[in-house]
Amino acid sequence: MTTAKKASGELSTKKRNSLSDSTYAFPKERKEPLNDASHVRNAIARFDQVKGVSAPEKKAAFTKIKSAAKKFGVDMSSPSASELGKKGPAKKSASESARA
Repeated sequence: MTTAKKASGELSTKKRNSLSDSTYAFPKERKEPLNDASHVRNAIARFDQVKGVSAPEKKAAFTKIKSAAKKFGVDMSSPSASELGKKGPAKKSASESARA
């Protein structure tokens, strides 16, 4: 029996299901997990693609993403939720690059 190897940073279904709602940028929808730097960069890049959420939910998600970016050393230069995800991918900060 062979199993497919997960790509780096990819969550298994079991791991994703074990994450608390508060780990997600959009907890009600369980969209955009913020459990590590890779997922934070992904949430930043895809922020403007999330559908089916209200303006207050987007505002709350922006705050959570900003906090997670700081925690994991991800450079987030977008000053507002309306600009997030539109300027290209988030970059590794100097401290994050040093750890790699």
